Amino acid sequence: MIGLYNLKPAKGSKHRKKIVGRGVGSGHGRTATRGSKGQKSRSGDGSKKLGFEGGQMPISRRVPKRGFSSRFRKEYEIVNIRDLNKFEAGVEVTPSTLKRVGLVSKIRFVKILGFGEIKKPLTISAYAFSKSAFDKIHAVGGIAKVVNK
Repeated sequence: MIGLYNLKPAKGSKHRKKIVGRGVGSGHGRTATRGSKGQKSRSGDGSKKLGFEGGQMPISRRVPKRGFSSRFRKEYEIVNIRDLNKFEAGVEVTPSTLKRVGLVSKIRFVKILGFGEIKKPLTISAYAFSKSAFDKIHAVGGIAKVVNK
């Protein structure tokens, strides 16, 4: 009679785990199935460091290094003053409104540059202004506010 108490896996479906390095009598002693001698037979699995080129000077050390990148560099989204003529007079322009209109892709640090002319007085909030942009905004009666992130 078949029941849960006498169920067994099919013959040959279960294999015993290979036990290595347990003496010559086990059949996997002495070299423990690693072959003989050499880097891969030693402990540590024979894996090499990333970039290891067999003892040759690796390319990361052969190629000269130049310059450096500052971790504190601010990358500005640039908007020219001529692009602000899209807005109605008296409107407050912020980085989020610039994103909504499509003048910047990200609301990170927005800098207003003075290329072109502005014809309407606007209240503009940005993280930075060039001197010419600042002067042109004030010349038409606008306000340039510097905001900190």
